[in-house]
Amino acid sequence: MIESDRLFLQAAIDLAEKGRFTCAPNPTVGCVIVQQGRIVGRGYHARTGEAHAEVNAIRDAGGDIAGATVYVSLEPCSFVGRTPACAQTLIDRQVARVVVAAEDPHPNVAGAGIDMMRAAGIDVALLVQPAALDLIAGYSKRIVHGVPYVRVKTASSIDGATALGNGESQWITSAAARADVQYWRARSDAIITGVATVSADNPQLNVRDEQYLPCKQPLRVVLDSNLNTPPQSTVLCDGGETLLIHHPDVAVPEHMQQLPGVSCYAPSGGPADLSAVLTYLAEWGCNEVLVEAGAKVCGSFAEQQLWDEWLCYVAPKWLGAGSRVLAEFQVQALALAPQGNIKSVTMVGDDVRIQVAQAQVEWGDA
Repeated sequence: MIESDRLFLQAAIDLAEKGRFTCAPNPTVGCVIVQQGRIVGRGYHARTGEAHAEVNAIRDAGGDIAGATVYVSLEPCSFVGRTPACAQTLIDRQVARVVVAAEDPHPNVAGAGIDMMRAAGIDVALLVQPAALDLIAGYSKRIVHGVPYVRVKTASSIDGATALGNGESQWITSAAARADVQYWRARSDAIITGVATVSADNPQLNVRDEQYLPCKQPLRVVLDSNLNTPPQSTVLCDGGETLLIHHPDVAVPEHMQQLPGVSCYAPSGGPADLSAVLTYLAEWGCNEVLVEAGAKVCGSFAEQQLWDEWLCYVAPKWLGAGSRVLAEFQVQALALAPQGNIKSVTMVGDDVRIQVAQAQVEWGDA
């Protein structure tokens, strides 16, 4: 890969991020068009059903891109859906070369777009970029494995406590850390919590930071076996979308059936069957979900190995003996402890955000 290819691919990847908060369930995609060493067109995919990145870049270039080189963060699609096939569009525009940063894992594409363009005489290079795979991690996991990419977010003291023994927890981390969480909410398609958290804190679980608006507000998912979510809870009363996960033996009260934006789902194993919950969310089109919950729910995700990343916000405070643990579950032997890899460590105000990945998995290659 020559240096100019790397730079232009990175430009396409950076463009793709502009659709991060709005394009789900589609993947984020960016595209740049180059003629005579100069970028003449830029585009990204903003929303499902709207023009794809390649089409927007062609428009930006003025339409005539014959002989150009196209750099795209994800393989151009090869089938007609809500929009035309982008591979065919590039063929029709008579481009000379296409450089792709990641193959599309969708079974209707999966190399077919590249094959179409090569068959038409276009020089196609697949130069896989880790940043491009990271862009579509949630989309790839949903397509390949049928479940979303799961992030668990916790805020704790340096000795691993999330609250004092009496339950006081507001606020362990700083305002800067809480503001940082807004970014992760904005890029998530759903936020999972437990009924205990809703009852104790009455959280909004939405995006309020104007720099991320307008974005598609995440679906609030409450794990609530007996449908005890308080009727006055914000997640039931603000008109936003909320999904209550309950036990199949529990009937949905009539008042809940009438609440706008509120729906219920009862997997056979109830809320404890987190795998079924995640599969159901993937069917909703959720690529990424964020878990913001108490120790029992976070512990269940850890124990069942159903997390992909853990966002640990750590404040330089000690809460001491008797304080509440971050995740409630038991490990029988040290060798059986869930293992993660530190992905990044970032200062956020006076706190630290440690981003931990469960494994070095590139879902597009799974």
